[in-house]
Parts: sequence; C-alpha cells; structure tokens
Amino acid sequence: MTAGDALLARLGDRLSGLRGRMTPNAEMEKITWFRAGGLADVLYQPADEDDLAAFLKAVPLDVPVVVVGIGSNLLVREGGIAGFVVRLSAKGFGEAEVISETRIRAGAACPDKRLAGVALEAGIGGFHFYHGIPGGVGGALRMNAGANGVETRERVVEVRALDRQGNLHVLSNEEMGYAYRHSSAAADLIFTSAVFEGYPEDKARIREAMVAVQHHRETVQPIREKTGGSTFKNPEGTSAWKEIDKAGCRGLLIGGAQMSPMHCNFMINTGTATGFDLEFLGETVRARVLEASGIRLHWEIKRIGRFKSGREVQEFLGQLL
Repeated sequence: MTAGDALLARLGDRLSGLRGRMTPNAEMEKITWFRAGGLADVLYQPADEDDLAAFLKAVPLDVPVVVVGIGSNLLVREGGIAGFVVRLSAKGFGEAEVISETRIRAGAACPDKRLAGVALEAGIGGFHFYHGIPGGVGGALRMNAGANGVETRERVVEVRALDRQGNLHVLSNEEMGYAYRHSSAAADLIFTSAVFEGYPEDKARIREAMVAVQHHRETVQPIREKTGGSTFKNPEGTSAWKEIDKAGCRGLLIGGAQMSPMHCNFMINTGTATGFDLEFLGETVRARVLEASGIRLHWEIKRIGRFKSGREVQEFLGQLL
C-alpha cells in the first residue's frame, strides 16, 4: 500500500462529505512549471471555501498540509511530499470580479494575468504589472509579488484566509505585514481571496503599459522554457542577476538544470532536470556568489518536499561544503 492510500485509509470516514477532488500519489511534476519533482501522498483540490474549511477541520493536526498555487515558482524534491497537498482549483477560486469603480475581488487561484485583464476591461489602473507575473493571486499575496516597480502590497485592501483548523480570518493590508517579497501573515493561513484597489485610468494607457510589460518579458526572460521565474530575491543595492553574472554563473549547467544564458537569475529545465539538479544548481550559484562578492542570495522559488534518500542529502551537502 502506498503512503497516499494508507493515509486515506487511516482517515476513512473523516473525509466523507467533502466535495473536492482527492488524488492519492499525485505526480507533482505535472503541476510545477519546472516539470520535475516527486509524488504528493495525496493531492486535494477543494470545491470552494466552505469545502476547504471542512477539509481542514477533518484532517488531524499531526498530518502535514502543504498549499501550492499554479506551480510557477515551485520546486518539488524527488522524495515527494508527505501528507496532503492542497491546490485551489480555478472553478472554485479562480474568478475575478469588479465590485466598485476601483476595486476588484479575486480568488487565490486566479492567474495574475487574468487579474490584470479584468482591471483593463474595467478601466482600473495600477494592475498592469500583474500582466508580466507568471503566477496566481495566492502566491502574489504570500510573497508580495511585484514587477515593473509595483508590488502587491500597493493594491491589497483585505485578504480572506483559513487557518489550519478551518477558521476564517479577514486580514487588512497592515495585518499582512508586507516587506520585499515577503508577508509575515501566519504560515498556516491558506489565502482564499482578496480585495484589491486601483484607480480610474484610461483603457488605452493601461493597455499600453501591459504591452510594454509583455515586450519586456519576451525580450529579456526565457518565458518559453521550463522555468520557475526569478530564482533569487534581489539583494539590497543590487540585482541578483548582476551578482550571478559577476560570479561566472550565466549559463551554468548541472545535470539537466541551467541558469539561463538569456537571464541568469532564471533557472531552466533543459529537458532532463530533476528537482535535485535544480536545487543543487541553485545552491552552487549561491555559494559562488557568496565567494565572489560576499553577498548571500536568498531563494525566491519555494522548495518543498523530501530528498529522495539519505545518501542524496549527504552528497548534496558534501559537494557544497
């Protein structure tokens, strides 16, 4: 019996009545944009916020619950993910609607690009930067996603979230505790939707800004590769790509993983990369940048799951130290 099947058998009737989709032994490589990674014991896609609350109330606290978004900036290790992986579905959490002249409510599974499109059609300015972020609203809320000089914290009014016990919380912008690529909201909170606010703006100007964002992405980023977007956060006073380049890591290849020759803060799967290849490449780059400039880069990509074996961990650490 697999770990996923055993977990479902253990919980038995506790999960009865849930309306979402339950998938044991789910292949995470089909979800992540890197197209790499091991199995999740069980993948759960809730039908809506009430269904997610019921799920959280039903699952004992000793069972791990990990939340993932659309998989754009996610690295999953080969050993897979213990417990449940929750992925909010487009059907229950993917909509965006205009609720006032300047406000939009969007579900956590709504793609950032769709949020930008809804704002355009409503003539609401301040959302053009989302057109260039390859992620979803939930991830943007968690990491204060930003681009082109604008950040999520500048648009958020309030956020709905469920805690690990299934209790509802509504957080203000201030309570989200935003900083650069970071939110200090409790780690166990699962964001379900948020209200954003922009300002009235001519549609032609919004469209022009969105076209500029798209042109920038197409000319400087490897958007047609299997990538997770920016690998590392920008250090204070400089850019991650500049430090990576100075350390001689542009185009660096380990296994099937490579730092993009086009934009060296983008890590790509050239076709055969494992999660181990990708993480080892990233840590190698961090070590070389630290040696070259004294700057310690911090991951922007979220890494989750277990290493495949104890030996793999030893080899990983041994080559870094």
